[in-house]
Amino acid sequence: MIKSVRFRNFKVLRDTTLPLGRFTLIVGPNGSGKSTALQALQAVNQTGSPNFHRFATAGLQPTDGVATVEVILQWGAPHEGLTITARWHSNKAISPLSLDRSGLSDSEWQSLQAKLAGIRIYSLDARAIAAPVQLQPSMELDPHGGYLAGVLDRLRDREPERFEALNEELGRCLPEFDRILFDTPGPGQRAFLLRTCQGHHAISATDLSQGTLLALAILTLAYLPDPPPIMCLEEPDRGIHPRLLRDVQDALYRLSYPENFGEKREPVQVVATTHSPYFLDLYRDHPEEIVIAHRVGQDVRFERLSDRPDIEEILGDAPLGEVWYSGILGGVPSEQ
Repeated sequence: MIKSVRFRNFKVLRDTTLPLGRFTLIVGPNGSGKSTALQALQAVNQTGSPNFHRFATAGLQPTDGVATVEVILQWGAPHEGLTITARWHSNKAISPLSLDRSGLSDSEWQSLQAKLAGIRIYSLDARAIAAPVQLQPSMELDPHGGYLAGVLDRLRDREPERFEALNEELGRCLPEFDRILFDTPGPGQRAFLLRTCQGHHAISATDLSQGTLLALAILTLAYLPDPPPIMCLEEPDRGIHPRLLRDVQDALYRLSYPENFGEKREPVQVVATTHSPYFLDLYRDHPEEIVIAHRVGQDVRFERLSDRPDIEEILGDAPLGEVWYSGILGGVPSEQ
């Protein structure tokens, strides 16, 4: 598990540290570095030759002729104390991306490298989720939720018990439907449908509501037998009806705390972002899982809510979302 990430000169993140746990919800205004932090995690695993200027803070001045961007990953259990540093240099004579893994044994490096290779960032889009797919071996959800029909088809064939459990959860969260069905719109293609409880009508994915499609994609991720070890979701509450937000929370917790749901796999480290006071309110009793992103001038600062000494006094009996929305906790839009 990644314990914290320090950013130096990575876009808007000039010099700040993001604390992480098994589950972390980042809340803050637009431009406060939430999405940038997720991009930085993914950038560490880019094995090609990324362009330094894609990542460098605007106006970054070189020191001794070289400007450097750094992302420093501090690991927790079971790799407590280990560090990986990714550096991008402006000097073309230096490798555009270097990974410092000093002090790591080969087995430790291979283990951490596998986790980095497994980082997935999702910004789900209803149209991508609903699209039919050309079947391929070992399909997985793409960053926008595409290939869901193929993922569901594989889950049904390879993990029928999990597929049935997903159908049961679907019926609980979306009681108007009782089953996932499949269609073959063309040679080698697969599409999915949902069957209504009343009348058993099969509704094509392209005719389902945005909220239904987004909820199904998130539920599917939670029921995968081998989900990514590190999963980042941009606004998983976006487009979801407020009555389904707790179901979204349960799905994310199923990933991060599998032992609480009868799962025997390794926990997934989940990092999510939100702008929703309603979604944030669900985490009122878990301030250690909430990070506030503050934007002050050109600088960004991340603050874990549980680290505030005055948090109990500030909250009182008020809903957390309401307190955050009022601006008392910071991390809201403000005049520069």
